[in-house]
Order: sequence, then structure tokens, then C-alpha cells
Amino acid sequence: MSSKLGGKDGKTPPSAATNLIAGGGAGMMEALVCHPLDTIKVRMQLSRRARQPGAPSRGFIKTGAEIVRRETPLGLYKGLGAVLTGIVPKMAIRFTSFEAYKQLLADKKTGVVSGSSTFLAGLAAGVTEAVAVVTPMEVIKIRLQAQHHSMADPLDVPKYRNAAHALYTVVKEEGFGALYRGVSLTALRQGSNQAVNFTAYTYFKEALLRRQPDNAALPTWQTTLIGLVSGAMGPLSNAPIDTIKTRLQKTPAEPGVSAFKRITAIAADMFKQEGFHAFYKGITPRIMRVAPGQAVTFTVYEFLKDKLENSRPLPLTGSNYQR
Repeated sequence: MSSKLGGKDGKTPPSAATNLIAGGGAGMMEALVCHPLDTIKVRMQLSRRARQPGAPSRGFIKTGAEIVRRETPLGLYKGLGAVLTGIVPKMAIRFTSFEAYKQLLADKKTGVVSGSSTFLAGLAAGVTEAVAVVTPMEVIKIRLQAQHHSMADPLDVPKYRNAAHALYTVVKEEGFGALYRGVSLTALRQGSNQAVNFTAYTYFKEALLRRQPDNAALPTWQTTLIGLVSGAMGPLSNAPIDTIKTRLQKTPAEPGVSAFKRITAIAADMFKQEGFHAFYKGITPRIMRVAPGQAVTFTVYEFLKDKLENSRPLPLTGSNYQR
């Protein structure tokens, strides 16, 4: 698999402003549609109930129903404010940095980007977004999602009232560094996600473009389909990393205990107390969230990018996501 910078149609790569608007719009739509599944995933990952031999596991439907019953349907949207705050810079960084890394890794003479270079560019883009935006956003989001208060009871006051209050409280009580708890695991998760995602999406898109008459753009349904398939691959490759990360970010740091020791202790305790299956808790809602989430992201991104490019030129130079 290989591709050429600038796309087959020879158009100028989308600007950074285009990526900011198109990527941000796509990310916001994805968050609004898929956030309830993320909340269910987090609750399942934080559940410490050991599975007894022969006993049925508590699935995502039962977990979701319990949240709705105890905390109202709005409980499924806990932490959404933190996600919406960070989603625009996150998506802008993802698409812009991906193209920047692709340009660095492209063949200097031909401009061709190999499959391995696409993988490395996706990996680097995922790490970049994790360090710049995703880790603090995830810490705040998980703290909000982990609270079991009822949204309908005004007397049931949670520790963290909203994203801004959670940010203030975490920094005040635990220091600014608490926002970067689990940054190594988050970078590993985001990097592997985007490496797999961009590589698979690029491969599928190029294969379908070769079958389009007159080198036309892909129909929306095909963009959605390949986004769905490529989006499902990441969670399957890094589920244990995501589960350990969630548990690490949910609790304050222990004085004198390094992040590495906490990570290994969490992993060892999970295996001892809950068994190997604990590392894959929440995998069903995660795939159900990430796969359609990527389908929404790529579909909306491609749609908004084309609209912006066809309306008026945006002067800033920037990235191109496999036009």
C-alpha cells in the first residue's frame, strides 16, 4: 500500500483552518452520538466485581440500564462537557499532525508515502494528540463518569459538579500533574488506535477509489463503511491498555509510588482478583462507540472539508487526510 501526497486529483492540501473546522465538527458530532456508550464502557472498566465460575457477566445493556434507572438518562452523558471542550483541538491536531508526519516520512523524490510510513504517521499523530489534549480531557471525563449520583436529585451533590469544577478541584487537590496521570498509557492507546485506523482507512479508501468511474470521490456510504471497519480495529488491539488507564486515572496518585509501579500493581491486582477477562471489560461498548464514532468522524470530516474547499479558499497551509 502506498499513496502520494496531495491526492490523486492534484488539489492543494486542505488548510489548517479547514482541518480545524471540519475535524472539530466531525468530532463534536461523534461525541454527541456516541458518548453514552463511552460512559457505559468506563463504568464496566471500573467495576471490581470478580466473575464467579458459571455466573453470567454484567453486560453493557444491564450496565446502561442501571445507570438510567439510578441516575436518569442524563447520567449517560456525564463527562460530555470535558469531551466537547477538547474535541475541536483534538481533531485539528490529529488530522494536521498526521499529514505533517506523512510529509516528513514521504519519499523525497516521488512524494510517495508507503504503508509503513502511513502507520508511523498515524502512531505519531495519536501520541501528539494524547499529550496535547486527550490525557487531561480523559482524566476529567473519567472522574465525572465514575460518579454514581442521580442527576434528578438536587440534594445528591457530587464531588465534581461539571467539567470546569472537576478541573479546578483536581488541580487544587492533586496538583497540575494529576491532569497527566496515565499519559504514557493514553499515548500508547491513542498512538496504536490512530496507527491502525489511518492505515486501514487509507488502504480501504485507495482500493475503493481505484474502482470509482473517472476517479470520482467516494460515495458517503462507502466512507461511512470503511470508517466503521477501520474504527473497530483499534479497540481490539489495545483493550487491556485502555482498561488499566481508566483505573489509573480514576484515583489520586499515591505519595512515593511511581506511575510504573501503580500500573503494574493495577494490572497484577486485576488479574489476581478478577481474572484475565477483566482486561477486556467494556470492550463491547467500546467497539460499539469507537467503530461508529470513526464512521461518523470520517464521513462528517470529508463532507465538511469538501464544502469548505468548494466555497472559498482558506489561506493557512496545513494537512491533507488522503484526499
